[in-house]
Amino acid sequence: MTTHGEQRVTQSRTALADDLEASGQLADPVWRKAFEAVPRHRFVPECWVLTGGERRHVTSADPDWLDVVYSDDALATQLTGGVATSSSTAPGLMLVMLQALDVADGHRVLEIATGTGYNAALLCERLGSQRVVTVEVDPVLARLAETRLRSSGFDPLVRVGDGRDGCPAGAPYDRLIATCVFATVPAAWLEQVRPTGLIVCPVGWGTVRLVVTDDGRAAEGRFLPEGSYFMAVREAGATGAPAHPGRPGTARARTTGLDLTDVTSDEAFRFVLSLVAPETLLSWERADDGQVTAVELWGGDAAWARVSGGTVRQTGPRLLWDAVEAAYALYVENGRPGRERFGVTVTAAGQRVWLDTPSRPVPVVPAVV
Repeated sequence: MTTHGEQRVTQSRTALADDLEASGQLADPVWRKAFEAVPRHRFVPECWVLTGGERRHVTSADPDWLDVVYSDDALATQLTGGVATSSSTAPGLMLVMLQALDVADGHRVLEIATGTGYNAALLCERLGSQRVVTVEVDPVLARLAETRLRSSGFDPLVRVGDGRDGCPAGAPYDRLIATCVFATVPAAWLEQVRPTGLIVCPVGWGTVRLVVTDDGRAAEGRFLPEGSYFMAVREAGATGAPAHPGRPGTARARTTGLDLTDVTSDEAFRFVLSLVAPETLLSWERADDGQVTAVELWGGDAAWARVSGGTVRQTGPRLLWDAVEAAYALYVENGRPGRERFGVTVTAAGQRVWLDTPSRPVPVVPAVV
């Protein structure tokens, strides 16, 4: 890269840090130094961005490459069958989660889902490479990330494996951070994070911050107020998203009085729905005037529902529209709560979602395995 290019890169990193600070997200100056120091462009030599509803392939040969890479946007960095299967998280969301992790000098951190390696690099810049372990399910991504980390001056321990298992060989850790969505926080992590340690993990359309109990047998905490949108945890080679089952020939039919606009337009409600009916995708159709005319939901367990013209058709092991109506009633009856009023308790026996206090569990309709 030419001298002029190096100056442009430096300016781009500084501009990103300035944007994060101006947004009010940057609470700890140590993270500003990390964002200024770590070269995101080395971890995102190419990406795909949505432009006019179409994916545009952006590479270092494009004149706007640095502008794209140093924007506060999530960038798709790998496509499988036209579906994004890896991405570089929006830096603003990375910052929110890293600050929630509350690391201190000397802490050891386990990261789940290495992806491009950029988030691991930020952790290395803050703590030192020898204190960071990162796990990636995709061996190709793991090798690329390790190469890019080393070429950028970082040398964390990179392991290929299922993030749900953590990395027992490097335990115990003071902190654990995940950058993919889990329907339930894996209980295996409890055995790998020290008592009073922290776990920051996307669950549904939110990020929960859990504190491991003194006896190490549970972890509990609330969701951060900010939205959180990550790819789902997946097997190597898979997309992580449930495939559409197709419209079934037979389905239960009934009517509903729930306004489809209420379901689709309220982002806070859609977060609640992501907790009540995990591992479920939601889509909708609009008329020319912008009115929502149909809503469709489906899960990897072949659960399916479609609502149009006030008529519900649903089938499968879960009645998804029933779950929508139950979630909406919970949402309205409790004053349309924000994310921060919800919490999670994790034990070896499983996960419990609650509202306001652990003594008020939220009914969940999990996917049928």
